[in-house]
Amino acid sequence: MIVIKTQDEIEKMRRAGALAGQLLNHIEPVVKEGISTLEINNLCAEFTKNHGAISAPLNYHGFPKSICTSINNVVCHGIPAAKDILKNGDIVNVDVTVILDGYHGDTSRTFMIGQVDEKVKNLVSRTEKAMYRGIAAIRPGKYLYEVGKAIEKYISKFGYSIVHSYGGHGIGKDFHEDPHVLHHFSKNNKIRLQEGMIFTVEPMINMGKSAEVETSATDGWTVTTADGSISAQFEHTILVTSGEAEILTAR
Repeated sequence: MIVIKTQDEIEKMRRAGALAGQLLNHIEPVVKEGISTLEINNLCAEFTKNHGAISAPLNYHGFPKSICTSINNVVCHGIPAAKDILKNGDIVNVDVTVILDGYHGDTSRTFMIGQVDEKVKNLVSRTEKAMYRGIAAIRPGKYLYEVGKAIEKYISKFGYSIVHSYGGHGIGKDFHEDPHVLHHFSKNNKIRLQEGMIFTVEPMINMGKSAEVETSATDGWTVTTADGSISAQFEHTILVTSGEAEILTAR
């Protein structure tokens, strides 16, 4: 069931989203060569606590850390660790979700570390543009599949692949609500958009031609590209309004 948010709930989601955006801004200066993903995790946890919020990923279905950090061929759900030290040429997606006054704000960004290969830079830039293409397609009365259609139309010309196994999601009091948001065109997303819907748009784009992914048998969380290719992702939490969609996690 898709929850249409009340005005009070929307205001709470705006505050939660704004804090999540501020969190990514806060850590941006330190996401550099030589820092470990565990250090980034700890800085995020401290910032979240100091602002009266809770790190939603921590203990969510057993997830052991406060954020997700996904390096290079890790598609999503990478677990921060002291041994994972960022190197020159890496890319890393930092995915944060805060709970403020009982409501969630969810956003992510792929950071480039030092001198990144030009092809990888293009992947990162185009993934961010793809997310915004999807967001621009959101209007009340349209179908949700327009999001995936816009993303796929833009991405297909580069020879990349769009991960199908994971998508965006409704969000509010709960971390994951209906609807499931596909980032490729599918009539399965034939859901009429209404004002007051809130969901994430978060395309995961692989540099390789394969959209296949694998989940670690060791930790049960870390998702990697099946062919070892680099993967990038960006994410915002979006409110459907009477006009253009509102980005609640804008930075």
